[in-house]
Amino acid sequence: MTDSFSIREARAQFATLIHRAEAGDATVITRNGVPVAALVPVHEHQALEDAADELLAREAEAHRRDDTVGMSELLADLFAERNGGGTAAG
Repeated sequence: MTDSFSIREARAQFATLIHRAEAGDATVITRNGVPVAALVPVHEHQALEDAADELLAREAEAHRRDDTVGMSELLADLFAERNGGGTAAG
């Protein structure tokens, strides 16, 4: 079970929470009862980063053969959207 601590509690017990993370336990940090952060063992953090990298690599591979656009066309479309004009091409 993941415990939660307010920011004030976490600050006061920081060393204990670090020891808990070293032991494999995660801790959720809350502000006004709302979860805002998590202190997790570094191996769990690394596993999440590795999974995100793999997901991005799969997504990129799935679109590797898609048609591409030049930077100038991309920027023109982005600025047109920002200014409420739709796409520059259309």
